[in-house]
Amino acid sequence: MLVDSHCHLDFPDFAEDLDGIVSRARAAGIGRMVTISTRVKKLNQLLAIAERYDDVYCSVGTHPHNADEEDGIAPDELIALTEHPKVVALGEAGLDYFYDNGSPEAQARGFRAHIAAARVTGLPLVIHTREADEDCGRILEEEAAKGSFRAVLHCYTGGRELALKAVSLGLYIGFTGILTFKKSETLRALAAELPSDRILVETDSPYLAPGKFRGKRNEPAYVVEVAKVLAETRGVSFDEISRQTSENFFRLFSRVKA
Repeated sequence: MLVDSHCHLDFPDFAEDLDGIVSRARAAGIGRMVTISTRVKKLNQLLAIAERYDDVYCSVGTHPHNADEEDGIAPDELIALTEHPKVVALGEAGLDYFYDNGSPEAQARGFRAHIAAARVTGLPLVIHTREADEDCGRILEEEAAKGSFRAVLHCYTGGRELALKAVSLGLYIGFTGILTFKKSETLRALAAELPSDRILVETDSPYLAPGKFRGKRNEPAYVVEVAKVLAETRGVSFDEISRQTSENFFRLFSRVKA
């Protein structure tokens, strides 16, 4: 079994084909899918999808692109929204300096609020970080000093230093179809180096379709392609990478039924 630890089933790209998307994922051996929140105010839309399918779960949080729009959400508000049993994570929250969406100040406030909620609930935080390695690493270290929390740096494309720092703090690293791209040699080298108990696979669909499907709409079934390349990169079998990443997923996303 494989798990797609990060997809966006509520996005318009999937609206007319949701049953087909889930059916194809199941046929490909994808046992669980987590549809990730980008706006707290749209949680009900994610819950409707998660309640519709037994093998789909969701998170609650504010993407850094929407940090100004949802600025000021307090940890207590996030904590209250995690009471639904299908909510298995917080986020995605974090820092994105690649796009000029969401002021750095609002992003940092939101990031810290989500970490605080993760610390209290014990649920993992899904972290989005892009072109912000230094600030992300600093915030992670500062917040870890206040008390441990669980998290994954999803769709990882950052540097080696941040990845190793995150792992040293007990966090996980998630890989998407970017791992399969021809120009991703540096990322594959990092994926080969990381501890086996700290890696996850995901699609971030409908974006970032792996090389075999590049240019097309991505979907959870395609996480198989990510796992194939991750297995090859690490010199292990596909069955082994499937077992290891699924085991890691259930350890981190402990509210999800195995």
